[in-house]
Amino acid sequence: MNLAMKDVRHQWPRFVATGVGLGLLFAIVLAMGGIYRGMVEEAVVLVEKLGADLWVVQRDTRGPFAERSYVPEVLATRARAVPGVRWARAFSTLTLQPVHRGRVLRLTLVGLSWPEDRGASLPLVSGRVLGTAHRELMVDRTLGLALGEALHLGDDTYRIVGLTQGLVSSGGDALAFVSQSDLERIQNHLAPEARRLARVAGAPPMDPGVSAVLVGVAPGASVEEVRARLARWGDVTVHTTGEQKSFLLDGVVDKARRQIGLFRALLALVSGIVVSLVIFNMTVAKTREIALLKLMGARLGLVVGMILQQALLLSLLAYGVALGVSRFAFPHFPRKVVVGPEELLGVFALSVAIALLASLAAIRRALRIPPTTILAG
Repeated sequence: MNLAMKDVRHQWPRFVATGVGLGLLFAIVLAMGGIYRGMVEEAVVLVEKLGADLWVVQRDTRGPFAERSYVPEVLATRARAVPGVRWARAFSTLTLQPVHRGRVLRLTLVGLSWPEDRGASLPLVSGRVLGTAHRELMVDRTLGLALGEALHLGDDTYRIVGLTQGLVSSGGDALAFVSQSDLERIQNHLAPEARRLARVAGAPPMDPGVSAVLVGVAPGASVEEVRARLARWGDVTVHTTGEQKSFLLDGVVDKARRQIGLFRALLALVSGIVVSLVIFNMTVAKTREIALLKLMGARLGLVVGMILQQALLLSLLAYGVALGVSRFAFPHFPRKVVVGPEELLGVFALSVAIALLASLAAIRRALRIPPTTILAG
């Protein structure tokens, strides 16, 4: 007879309710790990899709993803003349919050060096790439807009010609793509009153500038050699794509990683306390039964095994609930949640470890129950 299963069947409503509650805690632990992995993927997806080998940015800066960077747009023309450079393109981004049909949207515009870059490298799910340098827009589907819709940006109206998938900024905003010339028009747009005041004040027009120049190295050429040639220019700093990813993860994602890690540790502690209390109370409720087993000469291992089995069953039930929640709930989260084998294995190991540690107090209590307790009436 399996005493652990018999006791669980006797108290199954309480046991199942506790397992579901504990499973929700495990699901949150699983979600936090998945959210962190999703943040990492979202942070570097744009850098990867742009396909550059080198990033030429303002001198003594780490580039547009870490801090403000401004370089002349003509720098792209200079870079094309460097031996070993296959292509060079301007790069700029701009975060906006336009109002569309009474709803405030938040998006990050990325300028494409049209016609060299029309967005062919982007993961389109419907529509097409930019066909003209003006008033056409490609957006990520998370923005909730459809093909053919018009979106007012600056003093122009842009028509959505393509929808991408999985392209968001490090802050979770949907990415939208326009030509570099259109991005500059939007960026330099001023309200009529502000334009009039600037004209009265005699403010000079802004020089064309971009956040960085992306450089692709020709096949067979050395990335480090090309980087060294570009670095000889005194007005720029040159970074590799790998360094840009590191700047993103160290700056934007690192604090979130530490905060998520703290919350996961607190949840693991709470889960352990819950399991401990449940198993301990179940053990206390069986004081007379345990005393009777001892009086009948049952081995201590039988009692210890019963308690361990109950703790493991509770944790495995909770783990199953967490898997179910992750499958049906995580796809509807506003941020991308990436649950891989590492997260699944980690939460499973956590559930087993919690079960084993949470059993210690109950086992100690069971071992201290004297057999004569049953004779006390």
